[in-house]
Amino acid sequence: MMRSIKFSSNILRIIKMRNNEKLQLDVLQAIKWEALLQAAEIGVIAQDGIITLSGTVDSYAKKTGAEHAAKTVVGVKAIIEKIEVDFGSMEKKKDLDLAGEILEALKLNPEIPANKIIIKVENGLVTIEGEVKWYTLKEDIQKLVEGLKGVKNLTNAIQVKSETSDDVEKVAIENALLRSWAVDTNEIAVNVFGNRVTLSGKVKSIYQKDEAERIAWNAPGVWNVHNELLIDHATI
Repeated sequence: MMRSIKFSSNILRIIKMRNNEKLQLDVLQAIKWEALLQAAEIGVIAQDGIITLSGTVDSYAKKTGAEHAAKTVVGVKAIIEKIEVDFGSMEKKKDLDLAGEILEALKLNPEIPANKIIIKVENGLVTIEGEVKWYTLKEDIQKLVEGLKGVKNLTNAIQVKSETSDDVEKVAIENALLRSWAVDTNEIAVNVFGNRVTLSGKVKSIYQKDEAERIAWNAPGVWNVHNELLIDHATI
């Protein structure tokens, strides 16, 4: 009996090791598939669904691109991100200049309320605060800033404050989730209380979890989204 137990334990250890190796390869391939990241040196370690990303890139956009690519892989339950941004021989951009470029970039979208946005820059670390009417504007600001040279890290602390105080329509969010090809809605529950939305249940990847939240944020009147979705991917 003892030999049988030991044998089974060894088999399980081998299967788990192979699962880790496969997940590592899948994440590496997802990262290399992104055009922006083909030349980037990203290290990937997989351990029981937890992915550790490491390496050095020359832009913040590549750093976030690698993280996004990893999130799309089924089986990834959590990401530890240790990628560093190093501009190499490029002359270091002054915080004053970077702050000015950010403000100019925000002007590209007339819907962004510049008078309600506050920018803080410290040694290339950017923090953005303020209020916008829609979640899509918060996303637009994220994309505009993360693509600028000189940004080492970005904290997007913008709050969404809809102009309407009407209660959010639960059915509208459920229908939007059903229309999405990227989200399996069979095990997602939507609960609405006033302007607050709570998502609970199970999804198959971090990407699906983020996508479900993004869809919920797009509903008119949403002020808060509590994403309680669990990542449930069958592994040994």
